Amino acid sequence: MEKEAIKKILKFTLKEKEIIKALDLPEEVFLPLIFSVRFGGDWSVNKNSKKLMSVKEKITKYDREKKIGYTLETIYLFVNPFLLKEEGKVYRMEKCGDKNQRELVERPYSVVINGDYILKAILNPKDMEIAIKHIEGPLTFSGSSAFGSSHELEHLNSENIKGIPFWDFEYVLEK
Repeated sequence: MEKEAIKKILKFTLKEKEIIKALDLPEEVFLPLIFSVRFGGDWSVNKNSKKLMSVKEKITKYDREKKIGYTLETIYLFVNPFLLKEEGKVYRMEKCGDKNQRELVERPYSVVINGDYILKAILNPKDMEIAIKHIEGPLTFSGSSAFGSSHELEHLNSENIKGIPFWDFEYVLEK
């Protein structure tokens, strides 16, 4: 790795630590948010008797005339999240952790979740900023973010993700 790249990583990490200190929360609370920012996706962690979860929503803003756009990533960090309501059923394929295959699972189409503490982080690739603020819940998610939050809540509640392996599927040649 080049010297300049290392400097950028250190500068980014120091700024991350400043934000964490300014919010006056224990560092471990931020792990799922840091993972979502750095690696993408939704994350959950059980740490020091706290349940921590990040859920990511993506919204693409596109100017059809100029033919240019960007995708905002809004990441919600929950401390001790809890499910208030779920609605609908969606069957979908998921792969989790070290399992070697995807599985067919059932997820709710929408969920309402609250937590002891919630942060909202907006990662804006156009401005190259990550804006963070504390917000109040409960929050409602639908579609992909509902599926992701349902999946992560299963992890936090020490439940194994239960599904039907794709090996049970069957190829069919259409005529």
